[in-house]
Amino acid sequence: MTPSKDTVLCMSLAGRPGTFGVRFHNHLYQQLGLDYYYKAMTTTDLPAAIGGIRALGIRGCGVSMPYKEACIALIDELDPSAAAIDSVNTLVNTAGHLKGYNTDYLAVRQLLARHRLDPAMSFALRGSGGMAKAVACALRDAGFANGTLVARNEAAGRRLAQVCGYGWQAEPGNLRAQLLVNVTPIGMAGGDEADQLAFAPEAIAAAQWVFDVVAMPVQTPLIVQAQALGKPVITGLDVIALQALEQFVLYTGVRPTYEQVAAAVVYARMPSPVLAAPAAL
Repeated sequence: MTPSKDTVLCMSLAGRPGTFGVRFHNHLYQQLGLDYYYKAMTTTDLPAAIGGIRALGIRGCGVSMPYKEACIALIDELDPSAAAIDSVNTLVNTAGHLKGYNTDYLAVRQLLARHRLDPAMSFALRGSGGMAKAVACALRDAGFANGTLVARNEAAGRRLAQVCGYGWQAEPGNLRAQLLVNVTPIGMAGGDEADQLAFAPEAIAAAQWVFDVVAMPVQTPLIVQAQALGKPVITGLDVIALQALEQFVLYTGVRPTYEQVAAAVVYARMPSPVLAAPAAL
């Protein structure tokens, strides 16, 4: 669909813009015949950028690091999903009124429910950054009470652990838990720790479930090890697909079918902009 004067604009703001959201959203707009267009951007002037969203009538904006907390003072309202963790990853503009949401939090809550993870399970969560905050608070609000946060950053780790009512330790050591959750860059392609495991092999063997939010690659060393041991897993692709879907629904009011979302995820992950036939997730 060719953009026109009536095309509804959506965007994202990130320190390092990516392509997944652009291709995911625009693919669905095209497939559903919606006169929308999505563009990824960055900024060195956040107040001006937020003002531009309001003034120009941009319908929605995905918010990534380092703007997730800084944007809160510049908007009008927080959805409970964002208020629960004081972090915004989605803005919705309704006639100049900007409301902040956190679809990372919503996605994790949905995944915990979808896989019927028992809140009585013990868990170890490695990480203390913005995404770790979303995951920890989602676990807390889903009723998971027996958890330990593992974070090298003692101040951030202790603070998040205290907010959620969990224990803290600096390194995994010989920690064992029924659910292991990695919310660090360990295992991320291109990083210094791309080939490393976020948890020891013995901890993975003792776990019942493994959850890794790293999405590039989807098959992180942690996920590969867990699957080799026959453990059920939740991957970073599950998270980014669900959070992008919830953004799409907030912007358009339309909820695509599972098949449409699956095709959009496949297209968003392709190395070439040429559209391939839909494949199974």
